[in-house]
Amino acid sequence: MNTDPIADYLTRVRNAVSAGKRVVEIPASGLKKEMTKILFDQGFILSYKFLDDSVQGSIKIALKYDRLTKEPVIRKLQRISTPGLRKYSSSSEMPRVLNGLGIAIVSTSKGVMTNKQARQENVGGEILCYVY
Repeated sequence: MNTDPIADYLTRVRNAVSAGKRVVEIPASGLKKEMTKILFDQGFILSYKFLDDSVQGSIKIALKYDRLTKEPVIRKLQRISTPGLRKYSSSSEMPRVLNGLGIAIVSTSKGVMTNKQARQENVGGEILCYVY
């Protein structure tokens, strides 16, 4: 039993990027699916596929690398709010990641979204992670 599924998700992606893997497979959940869609929409991953091969299902993520330098697009994945110490932010105090070049994934009352979307919709929430 994994006590922190979000940290497990981020660690699997981080390890696959550092090992230079093209594809990583992760056990699925509703929150992980939303996070994967955000990473795809923001251009951090190449593609994804939701598989219903078992009871829980899984997510297959194709990681994105620069064509010329072969450097990964995802430089850093950092967990912010942990089960032991939750971090919340109002819409007016939503963090700017890397001066606007990165994103923060935020869990709000209107669903999971980026910090920029949360600021536009004027909602606050729990800051799950930073991606840049």
